[in-house]
Amino acid sequence: MLRLFVTAHEISSSLTVSQDDTAHYQCRLCCAVMNTLLISDLHLDPARPEITALFEHFLVTEARQAEALYILGDLFDVWLGDDNDDPLPARVAVSLAQLAMTGVPVYFMVGNRDFLLGEAYANRAGIQLLDDGCVHTIGGVATVLLHGDVLCTDDTAYQKFRVEVRDPTWQAKFLAQPLAARRAYAQRARIASQVHTRDSAEILMDVNAQAVDATLRQSAVRRMIHGHTHRPAVHDLALNGQPVQRIVLGDWYAQGSVLQVAAQGDFALRTLSP
Repeated sequence: MLRLFVTAHEISSSLTVSQDDTAHYQCRLCCAVMNTLLISDLHLDPARPEITALFEHFLVTEARQAEALYILGDLFDVWLGDDNDDPLPARVAVSLAQLAMTGVPVYFMVGNRDFLLGEAYANRAGIQLLDDGCVHTIGGVATVLLHGDVLCTDDTAYQKFRVEVRDPTWQAKFLAQPLAARRAYAQRARIASQVHTRDSAEILMDVNAQAVDATLRQSAVRRMIHGHTHRPAVHDLALNGQPVQRIVLGDWYAQGSVLQVAAQGDFALRTLSP
């Protein structure tokens, strides 16, 4: 169901909405057909301002006409905590909140880079947090949504690390450290991740077929959408003699990537040029 308003608890009270935004929102109520948009792996970073600009342009153009926007993890290249005082997270929060104020629901799922993003930032940005592996009906099809890292079960070293850092006790201890200490840890972790990716076999960096089948069975759906692997594609598969589908979202390192799903079910996986 299209949510027609966003409460003051979800959007910072300091955010203002222009008359143009209000008129656009009223126009949305008359639209009969709108697409659902899904993106992931933007890895926003001050070092790549052109991608941030592309994302902001996307939010004020195509996303304004959407039924909903789903961001399936790794919106940011690193997340130090909701108290991070860097300019980029604040800038992005304003852009997302302005989109939400026009009536477009914005759903967000954490990834392996921004898994510490929490309710405080979500409230400022007007986004609704999703659990990894949740099921939503998109284009009339029940679909399991994931970031995708949990499917890469062949990479046992990463899966061990993932269990550690997703533990609430570990996260509480990490977030209790000063921001400077967290920045230093994040830099070391990024370097270690780059080395691990470089030295690992190609198969470790992709999903495990058995993990995909198990997730589809557990979710009792025939379609999966995820990111993480940076290998955009549509995989038509079979499970228990029935057709199933796995759609992989693209990354935003050199260009944008968006999955557009129409209300009647048609979809297209597209790139966006900076």
